[in-house]
Amino acid sequence: MLVGDHAGNRIPRSLKGLGLSDEDRCRHIAWDIGIADLGARLADGLGASFIHQVYSRLVIDCNRHPGTADSILEVSDGTPLPANSGLGGLEVRARVDEIHAPYHAAIAAEIRRRQAIGLPTILVALHSFTPVMNGIVRPWHVGVLHYGGDNRFALGMLDALTDHRELVVGNNQPYAMDGTDFTVPFHANPALLPYAELEIRQDLLADEASISHWAALVERALSIALRRTASP
Repeated sequence: MLVGDHAGNRIPRSLKGLGLSDEDRCRHIAWDIGIADLGARLADGLGASFIHQVYSRLVIDCNRHPGTADSILEVSDGTPLPANSGLGGLEVRARVDEIHAPYHAAIAAEIRRRQAIGLPTILVALHSFTPVMNGIVRPWHVGVLHYGGDNRFALGMLDALTDHRELVVGNNQPYAMDGTDFTVPFHANPALLPYAELEIRQDLLADEASISHWAALVERALSIALRRTASP
C-alpha cells in the first residue's frame, strides 16, 4: 500500500496562492517533485493502491501532527510564507478538517478494508528530497527511513538498495524519521504493520525515463525485502 504525503502542490483558491510566485509553487518547498508520477507507476506495476495528497504541504503538512508549529510553516528553505503567519485557531482547524483529516481517513479506511478481507499490508511512504537544502549538498541518491514499530521491512529495503553499489543509500538520511513524523507512526506502528519510507533525490526523478528507472529499482527492492523478511 503506497502513500504520498506531499505528492501535490495545489493551493485552495480561498488562500490566494499563499502569496507565492508560480516559481515557488513549483519548487521543492511546495511538494515532493516526481512522487505523483512515481507512485502511479509503482501502483500499476505492483497492483497496489496509491493514496496521495494533492494539496501542497505549505497549506498543511500531512506528515506532521496537526496543530504543531511545523505543520504549517511560516518560512520554508528561506522563503517567507506570510499567509501562514499569525493564523487563528479557526483558520488552522479549517486546514486540518478540509485537507489533513480526509487524507488520513482515506488511508485508515484502506487499511481497514484490507484487514477485513485478510489481505496482508505493507505500508510504503514515498517522498523525494531536494539535492541542496539550506545551502548544504546532499550526496544520497535514496534514503530509507524507519522509526519504531515493525521496521524489519524497512531494514530489508535498506539492504536491498545498498546491494546496488552505484547507489549512495542513506539510513534515516537525509531525514531521520522520528517523533515529528505522522503518517507511518500513526498508521503502521500501532497495528505493527511492516513499513518503509523512501526518500529519492528529486533531480533523479526529472523526466519519464528517470521515473521508469526508479520505479524498476524500487519494485525490485520491494520484492527482495519482501522475500527476505518473509523468510523464517
